[in-house]
Amino acid sequence: MPVILGLCCALALLAVAVVAIAAGRSPGLPRAVYAACLAVSMVGGGAALAQLAGGAAGGTAVVLPLGLPWLGAHFRLDGLGAFFLLVVSLADALACLYALGYAADEPEPGRILPFFPAFLAGMSLVPLADDAFTFLLSWEFMSLASWALVLKEHERGEARSAAYLYLVMAGLGTAALLLCFGLLAGPGGAYDFAAIRLRAHGGVAGVLVLVLALVGAGSKSGLVPLHAWLPPAHAAAPSHVSALMSGAMTKVAVYAAVRLLLDLAGPPAWWWGAAVMVVGAVSAVMGLLYALMEGDLKRLLACSTVENLGVIYVCLGFALGFSAAGLPAGAALALTAGLLHALNHALFKGLLFMGAGAVLHGTGGERDMDRLGGLIHRLPVTGLFVLVGAAAISALPPFNGFVSEWLLFHAILASTALPLGLLRFLAPAIGAVMALAAALAGACFVRFYGITFLGRPRGEPARRAHEIARPAQAAMGVAAALCFLLGVFPGPVVDLLGGAVGEVIGTALPAQGRQGWLSLAPTGPEAGSYDGLVLLVFIAVSGLGAAYVVHRLASDRTRRAPAWDCGFPEPSPATQYTASSFAQPLRRVFGGYAFLAREEVDMPEPGEVRPAIFRLRWRDLVWEGCYAPVEAGLALATERLNALQFLTIRRYLSLVFGALVLLLLVVATWR
Repeated sequence: MPVILGLCCALALLAVAVVAIAAGRSPGLPRAVYAACLAVSMVGGGAALAQLAGGAAGGTAVVLPLGLPWLGAHFRLDGLGAFFLLVVSLADALACLYALGYAADEPEPGRILPFFPAFLAGMSLVPLADDAFTFLLSWEFMSLASWALVLKEHERGEARSAAYLYLVMAGLGTAALLLCFGLLAGPGGAYDFAAIRLRAHGGVAGVLVLVLALVGAGSKSGLVPLHAWLPPAHAAAPSHVSALMSGAMTKVAVYAAVRLLLDLAGPPAWWWGAAVMVVGAVSAVMGLLYALMEGDLKRLLACSTVENLGVIYVCLGFALGFSAAGLPAGAALALTAGLLHALNHALFKGLLFMGAGAVLHGTGGERDMDRLGGLIHRLPVTGLFVLVGAAAISALPPFNGFVSEWLLFHAILASTALPLGLLRFLAPAIGAVMALAAALAGACFVRFYGITFLGRPRGEPARRAHEIARPAQAAMGVAAALCFLLGVFPGPVVDLLGGAVGEVIGTALPAQGRQGWLSLAPTGPEAGSYDGLVLLVFIAVSGLGAAYVVHRLASDRTRRAPAWDCGFPEPSPATQYTASSFAQPLRRVFGGYAFLAREEVDMPEPGEVRPAIFRLRWRDLVWEGCYAPVEAGLALATERLNALQFLTIRRYLSLVFGALVLLLLVVATWR
């Protein structure tokens, strides 16, 4: 039974965590822990795959005598939970394989080993939970374990600040989900999911459910403006943990949003889709603008996570809109696009974070792109795999990112069937915003790859860089191969998603296997199809043909000339583009509005020997508008309340008596 096997895997991961604590500082402990986690993750992924492929509707429920005495702990693995468990297990397995090579040089492994398997266990339990209490307990366990991993380098002030901010945002998200489940359960307190589905949720309660679900799931997903924790936390965590937080943990948050809004909350209102679309589109564009402003490798990748999660929520918004309009085929198309992009993002973002970790490992911790460059010569294997990840995240064919975004644009084109005026007006506008996001993603990752891997080394760390260990290279190679295979042969994966989509929407896309295993035609061949292998052959033939024409049919006379030096005869790395200069055109177009970016140039007068100075100043308006006032208010309140610890015993007793009288008055009035 897949649900029992999934629970056994979670229990095994918890046992590995206990063993890691008991074993202390054994020399071979890191490799043993990561190898055990790899094996368990593969078994858990196999259980999820068996559930998806078997097509057993609803799954089998299991109730354990744990948790609340009158409720117990309900577990079930249906199609939706099986898909997200598969995504989490796949990302876990890749991160564990990577860690087998990363662990050899990991400083202070004892700070991470007990919490790593616990984090995996928490992420695995959330899709298995079938009642609100078990869901929230697993969610909070996942959050606390990942907080401990972010705090690994606690001696650094940046890591402590990142962990504190992450803990605050995680607490906010859990509180929102707690209230959301309270509204869904109602006064009867039936917290199991089967009972929640039987209740109607409309009016003010429906508004609150949507807002609380977006805050609870969006805070973990990193949606704007709840994204503040994401860049510092990913930068502070070890690279394989960053790959998990971005590739797997954010998908658990997407699962929560889909489960709440499309399953437990009942039939959605039409404006739910509009609200989720707008939030997702704003997050997609703002995430990329943040990424274009960043010069830190891991912070840039973290900001691009905001963009990709925005894309997934746009798909979710379209699914809600189509469902409200009574168009299940359109809802199935949009939800399939979102779930497929969730799987794709887990692969290519995990690959890119592992590549960033290989760069940090090979350069002694250097993460500033302006001090890198030329790494493709020192790290050729990493450079090749990261190039695949950069192409996939930029939605270039024939890689997997293109397929899911192609399905999203099919859903946008299908929005002409919507009967509701606002949604029909909003859909093409969202399409234009997503096209802008796709263009910005391409520019962002040309900058990321070109500045980091191409050109000449700009600093000593880049000149002495070296490759990471073979297991880590193997993990990146597997992720790159999957990005390629899912881009060329997406049909079987879309068919596999049919069980999850059908349980939530009531219908799924037509079986792609009936239309030819090479073709993906989501709404029928007459509406357009994607043939990954044909496209791959076309790219290969045209590329090789162009190379043959240039090298064989052109003049064979040898011509040698110096390379174009852009007017600078000195072959110095200082004459190359920097990360800041590459992003300058886009920063001048968008940065003045989004970040109030200002450039200052201090140019010396003729005859002066001092260097010119360029300064870039920009402001995070989301932080200043949303978080800075709250931080200032809390600081003021704690300063005022600090006087309470210096009261006399009489004043303490008077304060307790007054609080008791006030509570009695509240209870009497409430009755």
